[in-house]
Amino acid sequence: AGAVRAPLGGGAEPPARCVCYGLGRFGGCPAARYQLAFLLLLLDELRVPPGLCSVFDPAFSPLEEAALGQLGLRLLPDNEEGKHGIEGSATLFYMVHCGKALYNNLLWRNWSAGALSRMVIVGNSFRSIEERRRSSASYTTLSPCALQVLKGTEEVALPAHPRYLDTFNDTSVHWFPVGKLKELSPEVWDFVEEPTYQDCDDLEIIRKEDRGTQGSPPAAEP
Repeated sequence: AGAVRAPLGGGAEPPARCVCYGLGRFGGCPAARYQLAFLLLLLDELRVPPGLCSVFDPAFSPLEEAALGQLGLRLLPDNEEGKHGIEGSATLFYMVHCGKALYNNLLWRNWSAGALSRMVIVGNSFRSIEERRRSSASYTTLSPCALQVLKGTEEVALPAHPRYLDTFNDTSVHWFPVGKLKELSPEVWDFVEEPTYQDCDDLEIIRKEDRGTQGSPPAAEP
Protein backbone atom coordinates (compact mmCIF):
# COMPACT_ATOMS: atom_id res chain seq x y z
CA ALA A 1 0.00 0.00 0.00
CA GLY A 2 2.93 2.30 0.62
CA ALA A 3 3.81 2.06 -3.08
CA VAL A 4 0.60 3.96 -3.83
CA ARG A 5 1.25 6.56 -1.15
CA ALA A 6 4.80 7.22 -2.37
CA PRO A 7 3.82 9.20 -5.51
CA LEU A 8 1.58 11.42 -3.41
CA GLY A 9 4.68 12.68 -1.65
CA GLY A 10 5.85 14.09 -4.98
CA GLY A 11 3.08 16.66 -5.19
CA ALA A 12 -0.06 14.73 -6.10
CA GLU A 13 -3.00 15.72 -3.93
CA PRO A 14 -3.94 13.00 -1.41
CA PRO A 15 -7.28 11.47 -2.41
CA ALA A 16 -10.33 12.37 -0.35
CA ARG A 17 -12.39 9.53 -1.78
CA CYS A 18 -12.11 6.39 -3.90
CA VAL A 19 -13.96 4.71 -6.76
CA CYS A 20 -13.45 1.00 -7.48
CA TYR A 21 -14.48 -0.61 -10.76
CA GLY A 22 -14.23 -4.19 -11.99
CA LEU A 23 -13.44 -5.99 -8.76
CA GLY A 24 -15.07 -9.17 -10.02
CA ARG A 25 -16.72 -12.13 -8.27
CA PHE A 26 -14.70 -12.15 -5.07
CA GLY A 27 -17.11 -14.67 -3.53
CA GLY A 28 -15.70 -17.40 -5.77
CA CYS A 29 -12.37 -16.08 -7.05
CA PRO A 30 -9.34 -15.94 -4.69
CA ALA A 31 -7.57 -13.36 -6.87
CA ALA A 32 -10.56 -11.02 -6.65
CA ARG A 33 -10.51 -11.44 -2.86
CA TYR A 34 -6.85 -10.44 -2.80
CA GLN A 35 -7.73 -7.36 -4.84
CA LEU A 36 -10.51 -6.49 -2.40
CA ALA A 37 -8.14 -6.97 0.54
CA PHE A 38 -5.60 -4.68 -1.10
CA LEU A 39 -8.30 -2.06 -1.68
CA LEU A 40 -9.15 -2.11 2.04
CA LEU A 41 -5.44 -1.76 2.90
CA LEU A 42 -5.16 1.19 0.54
CA LEU A 43 -8.12 2.96 2.12
CA ASP A 44 -6.51 2.51 5.53
CA GLU A 45 -3.08 3.63 4.29
CA LEU A 46 -4.50 6.73 2.60
CA ARG A 47 -6.93 7.44 5.45
CA VAL A 48 -9.96 7.37 3.17
CA PRO A 49 -13.05 6.23 5.16
CA PRO A 50 -14.72 3.14 3.62
CA GLY A 51 -17.94 5.14 3.37
CA LEU A 52 -16.19 7.43 0.86
CA CYS A 53 -15.28 4.49 -1.39
CA SER A 54 -17.80 3.73 -4.13
CA VAL A 55 -17.74 0.28 -5.74
CA PHE A 56 -19.35 -1.11 -8.89
CA ASP A 57 -19.18 -4.28 -10.96
CA PRO A 58 -22.22 -5.58 -12.85
CA ALA A 59 -21.07 -9.10 -11.96
CA PHE A 60 -21.66 -8.73 -8.20
CA SER A 61 -24.15 -11.14 -6.68
CA PRO A 62 -26.63 -9.94 -4.02
CA LEU A 63 -24.53 -11.72 -1.38
CA GLU A 64 -21.36 -9.96 -2.54
CA GLU A 65 -23.16 -6.61 -2.52
CA ALA A 66 -24.28 -7.30 1.06
CA ALA A 67 -20.70 -8.19 2.06
CA LEU A 68 -19.38 -4.94 0.61
CA GLY A 69 -22.02 -3.04 2.55
CA GLN A 70 -20.96 -4.81 5.76
CA LEU A 71 -17.40 -3.65 5.07
CA GLY A 72 -18.73 -0.09 4.98
CA LEU A 73 -18.22 0.44 1.25
CA ARG A 74 -20.79 2.27 -0.87
CA LEU A 75 -22.33 0.61 -3.93
CA LEU A 76 -22.84 2.79 -6.96
CA PRO A 77 -26.49 2.43 -8.00
CA ASP A 78 -25.94 2.59 -11.77
CA ASN A 79 -23.51 1.35 -14.42
CA GLU A 80 -21.56 4.50 -15.27
CA GLU A 81 -19.42 2.66 -17.84
CA GLY A 82 -16.47 4.34 -16.10
CA LYS A 83 -17.73 7.87 -16.81
CA HIS A 84 -17.33 9.11 -13.25
CA GLY A 85 -16.52 12.78 -12.75
CA ILE A 86 -14.34 13.73 -9.80
CA GLU A 87 -16.62 16.72 -9.08
CA GLY A 88 -13.78 18.74 -7.58
CA SER A 89 -12.58 16.06 -5.12
CA ALA A 90 -9.16 14.43 -5.31
CA THR A 91 -10.03 10.82 -6.13
CA LEU A 92 -8.27 7.45 -6.21
CA PHE A 93 -9.60 5.12 -8.92
CA TYR A 94 -8.92 1.45 -8.22
CA MET A 95 -9.33 -0.45 -11.51
CA VAL A 96 -7.15 -3.55 -11.53
CA HIS A 97 -7.46 -5.54 -14.80
CA CYS A 98 -10.35 -3.47 -16.15
CA GLY A 99 -11.15 -3.23 -19.86
CA LYS A 100 -9.36 -0.58 -21.92
CA ALA A 101 -12.59 1.25 -22.72
CA LEU A 102 -13.30 1.75 -19.01
CA TYR A 103 -10.07 3.70 -18.56
CA ASN A 104 -10.81 5.64 -21.72
CA ASN A 105 -14.30 6.58 -20.52
CA LEU A 106 -12.93 7.73 -17.16
CA LEU A 107 -10.28 9.94 -18.75
CA TRP A 108 -12.79 11.35 -21.25
CA ARG A 109 -15.22 12.27 -18.45
CA ASN A 110 -12.46 14.24 -16.67
CA TRP A 111 -10.72 15.61 -19.76
CA SER A 112 -9.09 18.78 -18.41
CA ALA A 113 -5.79 19.55 -16.73
CA GLY A 114 -7.60 20.63 -13.58
CA ALA A 115 -9.55 17.38 -13.19
CA LEU A 116 -6.85 14.93 -14.28
CA SER A 117 -4.32 16.49 -11.89
CA ARG A 118 -6.60 15.52 -8.99
CA MET A 119 -6.77 11.82 -9.95
CA VAL A 120 -4.67 8.79 -9.09
CA ILE A 121 -5.38 5.58 -11.03
CA VAL A 122 -4.29 2.13 -9.84
CA GLY A 123 -4.78 -0.12 -12.85
CA ASN A 124 -3.42 -1.44 -16.12
CA SER A 125 -0.18 0.16 -17.24
CA PHE A 126 -0.65 3.02 -19.70
CA ARG A 127 2.88 2.37 -20.98
CA SER A 128 1.82 -1.17 -21.88
CA ILE A 129 -1.10 0.24 -23.85
CA GLU A 130 1.36 2.33 -25.84
CA GLU A 131 3.62 -0.65 -26.45
CA ARG A 132 0.82 -3.01 -27.46
CA ARG A 133 -0.92 -0.71 -29.90
CA ARG A 134 1.84 -1.47 -32.39
CA SER A 135 0.58 -5.04 -32.61
CA SER A 136 -3.17 -4.46 -32.23
CA ALA A 137 -5.27 -1.65 -33.68
CA SER A 138 -7.84 -2.16 -30.92
CA TYR A 139 -5.55 -0.43 -28.42
CA THR A 140 -5.74 2.79 -30.45
CA THR A 141 -9.50 2.43 -30.93
CA LEU A 142 -10.30 1.67 -27.30
CA SER A 143 -7.66 3.80 -25.55
CA PRO A 144 -7.25 7.11 -27.42
CA CYS A 145 -7.42 9.22 -24.24
CA ALA A 146 -4.70 7.23 -22.48
CA LEU A 147 -2.48 7.56 -25.54
CA GLN A 148 -3.19 11.30 -25.87
CA VAL A 149 -2.31 12.04 -22.24
CA LEU A 150 0.64 9.64 -21.94
CA LYS A 151 3.24 12.42 -22.00
CA GLY A 152 1.42 14.12 -19.14
CA THR A 153 1.33 10.95 -17.03
CA GLU A 154 3.65 9.76 -14.28
CA GLU A 155 3.59 6.00 -13.84
CA VAL A 156 5.19 3.65 -11.31
CA ALA A 157 4.71 -0.11 -11.55
CA LEU A 158 3.24 -1.77 -8.49
CA PRO A 159 6.05 -3.81 -6.88
CA ALA A 160 5.83 -7.49 -7.78
CA HIS A 161 5.10 -10.01 -5.03
CA PRO A 162 5.81 -13.70 -5.72
CA ARG A 163 2.50 -14.78 -4.23
CA TYR A 164 0.38 -12.34 -6.27
CA LEU A 165 2.13 -12.16 -9.64
CA ASP A 166 -1.00 -12.95 -11.65
CA THR A 167 -3.31 -11.00 -9.37
CA PHE A 168 -1.58 -7.64 -9.90
CA ASN A 169 0.42 -8.19 -13.08
CA ASP A 170 0.67 -5.17 -15.42
CA THR A 171 -0.63 -2.95 -12.60
CA SER A 172 0.75 0.56 -12.12
CA VAL A 173 0.05 3.71 -10.14
CA HIS A 174 -0.71 6.67 -12.45
CA TRP A 175 -0.99 10.35 -11.64
CA PHE A 176 -1.03 13.51 -13.74
CA PRO A 177 1.13 16.45 -12.57
CA VAL A 178 -0.52 19.69 -13.62
CA GLY A 179 2.80 21.07 -14.89
CA LYS A 180 3.23 18.14 -17.31
CA LEU A 181 -0.39 18.41 -18.44
CA LYS A 182 0.04 22.08 -19.27
CA GLU A 183 3.00 21.19 -21.50
CA LEU A 184 0.74 19.13 -23.78
CA SER A 185 -0.28 20.76 -27.06
CA PRO A 186 -3.59 22.70 -27.02
CA GLU A 187 -4.94 20.27 -29.63
CA VAL A 188 -4.91 17.49 -27.04
CA TRP A 189 -7.65 19.23 -25.04
CA ASP A 190 -9.84 19.56 -28.14
CA PHE A 191 -10.34 15.78 -27.97
CA VAL A 192 -13.79 15.98 -26.38
CA GLU A 193 -16.14 13.74 -28.40
CA GLU A 194 -17.86 11.13 -26.23
CA PRO A 195 -16.55 7.61 -26.97
CA THR A 196 -19.02 5.30 -28.75
CA TYR A 197 -16.84 2.30 -29.79
CA GLN A 198 -18.78 1.54 -32.92
CA ASP A 199 -18.04 -1.87 -34.45
CA CYS A 200 -15.75 -2.91 -31.55
CA ASP A 201 -15.96 -6.67 -31.02
CA ASP A 202 -13.65 -6.80 -27.98
CA LEU A 203 -14.99 -3.96 -25.84
CA GLU A 204 -14.27 -5.82 -22.55
CA ILE A 205 -16.90 -3.91 -20.56
CA ILE A 206 -20.60 -4.36 -19.91
CA ARG A 207 -22.64 -1.49 -21.37
CA LYS A 208 -25.63 -0.05 -19.52
CA GLU A 209 -28.01 -1.60 -22.02
CA ASP A 210 -26.36 -5.03 -21.84
CA ARG A 211 -27.91 -7.78 -19.75
CA GLY A 212 -24.83 -10.03 -19.56
CA THR A 213 -24.19 -12.01 -16.43
CA GLN A 214 -20.48 -11.28 -16.37
CA GLY A 215 -18.81 -8.03 -15.37
CA SER A 216 -15.19 -7.24 -15.91
CA PRO A 217 -12.97 -10.13 -17.02
CA PRO A 218 -12.38 -12.34 -13.95
CA ALA A 219 -9.14 -11.81 -12.13
CA ALA A 220 -6.50 -14.38 -12.89
CA GLU A 221 -6.07 -17.16 -10.38
CA PRO A 222 -2.70 -16.93 -8.59
